[in-house]
Amino acid sequence: MIDHITIEVSNLEKSRAFYELAFEPLGYRLSFGKEGLFWAFDVDDGSLFEIQHTGSSLPLTHLHVAFRVRKRAEVDAFYRAAIEAGAKDNGVPGPRQDYGADYYACFILDPDGYNIEAMVNRPDA
Repeated sequence: MIDHITIEVSNLEKSRAFYELAFEPLGYRLSFGKEGLFWAFDVDDGSLFEIQHTGSSLPLTHLHVAFRVRKRAEVDAFYRAAIEAGAKDNGVPGPRQDYGADYYACFILDPDGYNIEAMVNRPDA
């Protein structure tokens, strides 16, 4: 079990605003941080997703993070919220048969180009 993951972002406040909106359907909320340095988002189980300002120039890295959700509707809601927050589409919500019979996911690119996925891998309840 991963306790936390931290990614470097080129614009901390832009990324904070983006993730606050995009994470709302997943239940992640801004938990703590320090202005100008980092922000941590928590889903009330102690698993943290952190963004940290970097002085590096783009491209930062190639990174793919997948967030497991409970229902397909949550995948759909994350996708809509992320697109409304300014994400770029990298795969609309839908079945991904190559990953499994019940695998349903979407993919978006965040403001720094990170590939963020919301997914569920079980029959929809």
